[in-house]
Amino acid sequence: MLAWSIALRYLFSKKSQGAVNIISAVAVAGVAVATAAIVIVLSVFNGFTHLADSRLAAIDPDLKAVPIQGKAWTDGDSLAAIAARVAGVEMAMPVIEERGLLIFGNQQMPVIFKGVPDQYGELVNIDSTVIDGKRQQWYFSEPAALISVGVAVKSTARPGAAVNLYVPRRTGRINPANPSTAFRGQEVAVTGVFQIDQPEYDNQHVFMPLGTARDLLEYQAEATAIEIKLAPDAKPDAVATALADAIGPDAKVLTRAQTEQSAFRMIMVEKWITFLMLAFILVIASFNIVSTLALLVLEKRDNMNTLRALGAPQGLVRGIFMRLGFAISMAGGIAGIALGSVLVLIQQWGHVIKLAGDPSQMSILYYPVKLEPLDLLIVLALTAIIALGASVIAAALVRDRAERVSDRPPISVGA
Repeated sequence: MLAWSIALRYLFSKKSQGAVNIISAVAVAGVAVATAAIVIVLSVFNGFTHLADSRLAAIDPDLKAVPIQGKAWTDGDSLAAIAARVAGVEMAMPVIEERGLLIFGNQQMPVIFKGVPDQYGELVNIDSTVIDGKRQQWYFSEPAALISVGVAVKSTARPGAAVNLYVPRRTGRINPANPSTAFRGQEVAVTGVFQIDQPEYDNQHVFMPLGTARDLLEYQAEATAIEIKLAPDAKPDAVATALADAIGPDAKVLTRAQTEQSAFRMIMVEKWITFLMLAFILVIASFNIVSTLALLVLEKRDNMNTLRALGAPQGLVRGIFMRLGFAISMAGGIAGIALGSVLVLIQQWGHVIKLAGDPSQMSILYYPVKLEPLDLLIVLALTAIIALGASVIAAALVRDRAERVSDRPPISVGA
């Protein structure tokens, strides 16, 4: 406690030499700026993660059960009824997802089409993504399709047009002389165009009624997945475990993050690589403590002589400067965390920094940020580790000088 008391007194007391005050302030400011930069950058990546999750929530369910073996369950409707009875599940619906060929006029392109029940708009907020056409019109049981913006651009199809979907025939004989008999086709009316600004969905996805998809694929009650909407207070991981037990060993239940793992993994990889780069800058900034402590040794040499005269061991002197270096680093780190948090909250609530570009062509007008308490704890722990390492190194580097200075008699000025 004595070492800490003296170190904190040295930290906050006014120095006799102005240069020592300036260098100490620079050391604290360097750590603070580096720490604030880490908080801000992590919050920006959190913002993009939250933005991607909110957009995917309009088209991805909370949970999705898929078969472990094979492409589809033969009893999808009954499995959906079983899943709907699990605690924490608000609703469960069978869906069919398959690849096919879309033809419109002279344009043709591969697409991923998804058959969904009429009440699918209650499970996800897909209506909010429709940018052309009438919302909910595509839920009609008649052959209809909601196409993505990428499909609309590449095929030139618009709401009101009729497109043809083709898939390989599953049953029946195929005439080698007529290759077209190897495919089944279905004409569907385009009733809307959706866009969520996620390439994996915007490029080649088509939604259609579940009955139409089953007819096209020659299915009866099959389903390639069971999609689940959770109750407001339900915990995804706990409900996923209960669903896996209820449906059986042939099912694998995925959360939205697991379903879109590739989309979120890239953001997380970039986030933590950037974190490591900024952490290295924080390490460099922390080494300003060495020069600060070297000057403080000269500044406090009379105090050290006094302590030695009072019987203080040399280890106490080294301990004082080690704790002083740690205190300087932590002071800068805490100030940086506070500064970064304030700037992030200003942007999060006030949207001060805008994105450059034509607002009419942009889906978001400002940099998304989101302050996460866990990130602040990680940055604080990183600052403490670096502060401890830097203070130990600094104390070791100035040890010899401290010993020489403390053994030297004070300089007297003659008259």
